[in-house]
Amino acid sequence: MAKTLLVIGFVWPEPNSSAAGSRILQLIKVLQSHHYTITFASPAAKGNNAFNLSLINVTQIKIELNKPSFNTFVKQLNPDIVLFDRFMMEEQFGWRVATYCPNALRILDTEDLHCLRKGRQQALKDTNKFNDTYLFNDIAKREIASIYRCDISLIISKSEMNILVSKFKVPEHILLYLPFLLDTITEQSINQLPKHQDRSHFVSIGNFLHPPNYDAVQFLKKRIWPLIRKQLPKAELHIYGAYVSQKAMQLHSVKEGFLVKGYTPSVSKVMQLSRVCLAPLRFGAGLKGKLIDAMKYGTPCVMTTVASEGMYDNGITNGPIEDMPIEFANKAVSLYCNLKQWEAFQNNGFRTINKRFNYKKFETTFIKKLQMVLSHLNTHRLQNFTGQILQHHQLQSTKYMSKWIEEKNKKS
Repeated sequence: MAKTLLVIGFVWPEPNSSAAGSRILQLIKVLQSHHYTITFASPAAKGNNAFNLSLINVTQIKIELNKPSFNTFVKQLNPDIVLFDRFMMEEQFGWRVATYCPNALRILDTEDLHCLRKGRQQALKDTNKFNDTYLFNDIAKREIASIYRCDISLIISKSEMNILVSKFKVPEHILLYLPFLLDTITEQSINQLPKHQDRSHFVSIGNFLHPPNYDAVQFLKKRIWPLIRKQLPKAELHIYGAYVSQKAMQLHSVKEGFLVKGYTPSVSKVMQLSRVCLAPLRFGAGLKGKLIDAMKYGTPCVMTTVASEGMYDNGITNGPIEDMPIEFANKAVSLYCNLKQWEAFQNNGFRTINKRFNYKKFETTFIKKLQMVLSHLNTHRLQNFTGQILQHHQLQSTKYMSKWIEEKNKKS
């Protein structure tokens, strides 16, 4: 008998625009292979780059915030599992799911720890070293509460698993480490990729609506690219990403070889034609889709510590890790010119994809966890008394704000 999954998306998936879009499609693929009938619902407006989910037999539903129509919808659907795409969707719809489908397994896909990203951003703004004062911010209070209210939270990075357990003391039984779920890169596909001599220029990629990406572009423009260009005067930096603002386009300069290209429908082509990827992220969280793409298509990368977090095992990276602009530029030039070094880092990337992110390695664990919790849902929830406290009406500020807006809308 087919089981039913409802995904409540913060946005409609755009796999060519963001890592989050790819991530949600990976989860859908795994669950479909285990005979789940899937409905994807979102209150967001669909962008031009949104993936057509009907092509993979996923039902698409537009839902509204603060409207009782969702109550009727979810009660009729009666899903076995509800997956919230980011904690903001759990805040908005979690109490409605708990009320009208109390036996549905509630899963939170965090994508990344928003409190970690926000804390690092504020520390950078304050020119201070990141510490627990920045981590324990107001976003953290909301995000950790959402994790407790759910039965399982999917954590994409081992680093973030460690932060949740060691810093926030979240019990491990309500967390599940589940990174990107990728297909193996075969020897045949590796041999078909362009070689070092067939590639040229540098590339940087990332959705411009995501603050860490825009900050990285500005950092490249002001502090790093001039140093690279001085040593490689004919080299160009091609910057791709969806939703380029007019302000970002003003950074474009043919004279400086700093070319803001905007959205590309083919990340694979862009990566394969480039010799080196640059990822100088100064704040952020989660796993970086740009590094995954670089490894998949054989493009070594120079990255910061923040960019590399959670990506690699035992120091086997697909490029140098450097935070200082001068050294970052020098290592980028060396990687660009040194064939032996370039090929070694490229091979590291293929090994990382195949060993660390192979979906077969995690699929069984994921499905077994779902089956176990579904079979013992009441017992599982009894072991999470903090979650029960946070479901209590006196602590449901989001619920009652939503109900107030609901009533207000009726009168207007």
